[in-house]
Amino acid sequence: MRSLFLALLADESRHGYEIKQTLEQEFGELLPAMNAGQIYSTLARLERDGLVVGQSVEGDSRRKRMYELTEAGRTALAGWIEAPVPGTRLKDEFFMKLVILASAGLAEPKALIAGQRREYLQSLRDLDATLAANGNRPAAELLVEGAVLHLKADLEWLDLIEQRLPMAEEST
Repeated sequence: MRSLFLALLADESRHGYEIKQTLEQEFGELLPAMNAGQIYSTLARLERDGLVVGQSVEGDSRRKRMYELTEAGRTALAGWIEAPVPGTRLKDEFFMKLVILASAGLAEPKALIAGQRREYLQSLRDLDATLAANGNRPAAELLVEGAVLHLKADLEWLDLIEQRLPMAEEST
């Protein structure tokens, strides 16, 4: 979230509520609900780290503060813009759970796979409902469609695990 805040402050100074509104306009209900405390604590950490500077608005009885990027904030933002997001997911929690529980004899692998498949299918149904509720926002639509594609790939991966599982059991 820190980098998103920096990006939203890149072109103009804003107060916390404007940042919250912009994120909600772009992503709707897809982002976890953020309360004012989360917004302002993130801004306070950014200010502490020298990435933004906040100034009180004179004459505002609510102690409203406007925030803007510092030079260090612009440098941090440029680094975030240039750096690709890691693409590998080698620390997949389900797969680690499957391997450890199966090797320790604590759970039946096929039952774990079936349960995970049900979870992925339910997630797909939930995403369809989310898309129907937030589909008029291009960013939200693309985010949901990306999640759907990942889930479909995860379902194919479960099929692959299931196909290879008997070979792993035979070799032990």
